[in-house]
Amino acid sequence: MSFSKTHPWFLPLCGIEKNDTPLLAPQGNVSIKTRPATKKPSMYKVLLLNDDYTPMDFVVQILEIVFNKKREDATEIMLQVHKSGVGLCGVYTFEIAETKVAQVLSAARQAQHPLQCIMEKE
Repeated sequence: MSFSKTHPWFLPLCGIEKNDTPLLAPQGNVSIKTRPATKKPSMYKVLLLNDDYTPMDFVVQILEIVFNKKREDATEIMLQVHKSGVGLCGVYTFEIAETKVAQVLSAARQAQHPLQCIMEKE
């Protein structure tokens, strides 16, 4: 039984769509379809900044709720913020980092705390 390499059921098996250029050119030379190169998105660190007024419990709650940290990890980050002035909450793509910063600032504003959160490119 013979079949044509252009038969409709054969093309998808080879990864060829009907309108695609065939893998073999008419002269028998191999033609290569190039795919556009994709690069990984830039990553951003989300950082909490220390202040003298925001309660430590509030910072721990923020870390648990916004950043999904366990109580022990949240407490460790909060102490790092308290001692060194800044603490890393996580590393995310731009959109996610931007959203997390906005969530922290909104929660702090609603609770009337001056807690600051920033993002910087990694």
